[in-house]
Amino acid sequence: MEIPRLEPCIPLPLEDSVLEDLVDKAKDWAIMNGAGMRSKLKFSKNELHFAPFMLLPSTFPKREFEKAVAIQPILNELMHKVAHSYEFLSESLKSTIEVDDFTKRLFQIYETVRKEGFTQSVSLGLLRSDYLHNCATDNIKQVEINTIASSFAGISVQITDMNRYVLQELGHADLLPHLPENNALQGLCGGMIEAWKLYGKPESVILFVVEDITYNICDQRFHEFEIRKMEPKVRVIRRTLTDLGKRSTLTEEKILMIDGLEVAVVYYRSGYAPTQYHSELEWEARLKVERSLSIKCPSIQYHLAGTKRVQQALASPAVLERFLDSSVAASVREIFTGLYTLDLSDEGNAAVEMALKNPTHYVLKPQREGGGNNVYGEEVKLMLEKMGNSNERSAWILMERIIPPVQRCYLIHPNSDTPVYTDVVSELGIFGVIIGDEKVILKNSQVGHMLRTKVATANEGGVAAGYGALDSPFLVEMKSCCHPIIQN
Repeated sequence: MEIPRLEPCIPLPLEDSVLEDLVDKAKDWAIMNGAGMRSKLKFSKNELHFAPFMLLPSTFPKREFEKAVAIQPILNELMHKVAHSYEFLSESLKSTIEVDDFTKRLFQIYETVRKEGFTQSVSLGLLRSDYLHNCATDNIKQVEINTIASSFAGISVQITDMNRYVLQELGHADLLPHLPENNALQGLCGGMIEAWKLYGKPESVILFVVEDITYNICDQRFHEFEIRKMEPKVRVIRRTLTDLGKRSTLTEEKILMIDGLEVAVVYYRSGYAPTQYHSELEWEARLKVERSLSIKCPSIQYHLAGTKRVQQALASPAVLERFLDSSVAASVREIFTGLYTLDLSDEGNAAVEMALKNPTHYVLKPQREGGGNNVYGEEVKLMLEKMGNSNERSAWILMERIIPPVQRCYLIHPNSDTPVYTDVVSELGIFGVIIGDEKVILKNSQVGHMLRTKVATANEGGVAAGYGALDSPFLVEMKSCCHPIIQN
């Protein structure tokens, strides 16, 4: 299939003199407004470079953006119900936990706190549902839904403002209405503040569980600073899992204490990858938090609800109707692409056969977060042949590859002195907030968006992992995938 092309928001390429001046301004704007990261090449707490970004916003179909925004509260509710269904989580993950030790350890924590009785019944979900616009079907298809460490709400708001500035510098202020308002940062921080208020102790703190070394520091700090701005009474502290293991305690009332501070809300920006658990100390810390009275984001059941295997199970026939009304379930099913189990079953064997015949049509996805873990193209066939009929297959799922339209634009990267004018594709993320317990949902809303764009020939797109660039959607009315009604 020939991949369709989208028109850029303004005619390109730019004249060299205009481009050079504009790139310098945009880089400085990004650094001065906090759209930055710490370098992985030469880490220093005293230095920042700008996060990779697209010089101009990328064209995206308005109707599909609005569809993603409208469906987010439904997805929030779905994930909330899934997280509170022990039967479904157990059923979905039973084969995975036999072969994937990391998921098994998470599930053991879940089993432990469930048998003991949850000390805190309320969970906070800060979710992000990611989409590609699929050329084959001319609509958005969900890539995944993130339930832990859903990042880039902070910097994405800054990138939207930077793209507005760039358009104005080019004399296209008339195009600003095509960039939708983005309040992702305020929305997610508002969710954490609401959870803190539910906890009910003004002297308590919000704890960010962070990596040993944080490269994506600006995005995290934006959340911390915005919380203080929105609710001056709230103090945010940052600790690693190792810190929690060494210095935190539970009182008789199951109050989580660390360094003399009572923790109301635990917000994980780490803890989603095996490498972040260096020893039993970190696993003990995770269990301690789950046993506590603190409101977790995510709780252990929410973390498990975001696994790839659960995502695949939800796409199976008639499963959505276990959690949603049939009419609502139909709208959610429309955004799903083909997702297949690789369990050692007739269903799994059939999926393997499909992938072996047409490996370029599929992606192999393991139970891992953070980018850089998927398998594409002919490597899919090689990996499946290597696994054969071993139980290892059950740790993966198979997903139909989504082919988005291509457009051309300038990618600005801190490791390059010159902009890269190249074909790119974009992935939309919609943020949602949900708070509640097994019986009652107290808050459920869509709060903002992000756009990640990557070179069209690249497989992975994670910005923090080094594969993509931050961007903003430029919304246009379209007759079809690549035929804008409004030409700019």
